Amino acid sequence: MEDEVDRLVAAWRRERPDLDVQPLEVLSRVSRLARHLDRARRTAFAEHGLEPWEFDVLTALRRAGSPYQLSPGQLLTQTLVTSGTMTNRIDRLTGKGLVKRLPDPDDRRGVLVRLTDDGRDRADQALAGLLTHERALLAELTTGQQTDLAALLRQLVAPFDQAGQA
Repeated sequence: MEDEVDRLVAAWRRERPDLDVQPLEVLSRVSRLARHLDRARRTAFAEHGLEPWEFDVLTALRRAGSPYQLSPGQLLTQTLVTSGTMTNRIDRLTGKGLVKRLPDPDDRRGVLVRLTDDGRDRADQALAGLLTHERALLAELTTGQQTDLAALLRQLVAPFDQAGQA
């Protein structure tokens, strides 16, 4: 089976035989896969009336466990956006009734963002829908191949994640 990356690599090998284009075999596929996944995820979230950023915030709160609340700073860390962007996102989700702001009992000036029941239901439904879509995308791979691929990708991604935490 040939894909677009095979054609791209063959063209570069023909045009620039002096270069080792081996990295393109892996990373161009990862890049193309990321674009396909982004489209698939947008579709899965839209089926539940959510944008990808809304899913990110709602599921960060859902993963926090009962009472499903985090500070805006904790949400920033988990979603990798600026504080201004997060403030806007919280405002918009509050307007939709998916989250609410509460005073932080440990900090008079602080607030906590908590999922509403509707927000929790939407996060749960969207996650279930996403997993259905993603299982279908991985259907060509055996469980063992999926495990191996996850381990290899972890090996590539972990240094970036660790550098971001430093």
